[in-house]
Amino acid sequence: MPDQGPAQDTLLEFPCAFPLKIMGLASDGLAQAVLEVVLRHAPDFDGATMGMRASSGGKYVSLTCTINATSKAQLDALYRELSSHPLVKVVL
Repeated sequence: MPDQGPAQDTLLEFPCAFPLKIMGLASDGLAQAVLEVVLRHAPDFDGATMGMRASSGGKYVSLTCTINATSKAQLDALYRELSSHPLVKVVL
């Protein structure tokens, strides 16, 4: 059996396009707050590509940001910061 090298923590191959879906209560500051966090971890992200969709009742908003992911550590840090933000309810 050939040497597989160190065990991999992820099946992703980096760099790769990685979509993040962020959901939160509809508020004026949600998109800007998410953009600031994403840019801290993925400075090459183009904010103009962020998708936004309101829930049927208008209470929640879903944002989609497809970043150029460079490592598992980058994604882990991004998920941690987004998940802990008070305006964000769910990160997928």
